[in-house]
Amino acid sequence: MAKFRLDEVDHQILDMLIENTRIPFTDIAKKLLISAGTVHVRVKKLEEAGIIKGSSLTLDYQKLGYSFIAYVGIFLEKTSQTKFVLERIHSIPYITVAHITTGKFNIFCKVRAKNTKHAKDIIFMIDDIDGVSRTETMISLEESINDKNRLMHSIFNEL
Repeated sequence: MAKFRLDEVDHQILDMLIENTRIPFTDIAKKLLISAGTVHVRVKKLEEAGIIKGSSLTLDYQKLGYSFIAYVGIFLEKTSQTKFVLERIHSIPYITVAHITTGKFNIFCKVRAKNTKHAKDIIFMIDDIDGVSRTETMISLEESINDKNRLMHSIFNEL
């Protein structure tokens, strides 16, 4: 597959969409002094190239009562159990991210919970999965950086 070429207009469109996925194409067009049709065609090409994969909604979990974040490293009895364990992890809705990793843990997860008791219950659910030998948990005190734009701009500068 050929490498998709992004120009400055593509960069600006992506920048605005990352900032607000719900921004109307007409607003983007006005800011960039191009037509809404041009924005639509460019976004469509970015989607077809696989650069844009859907859009997302950002929730304020704290306002919803899920302000407790923990990271759980999972040790497996055998690495061959990874797929089975991931299927079980997927059934626990409070685990919002899971990575197969190298190094200390076989799987590393992000857990969102209401409080420490709720987090403990979730960790016990993980511990009860066949194939999990033990877990190690780290509590997030504060999310200090969560900025997609910084990475995007670095990538654009490399292109």
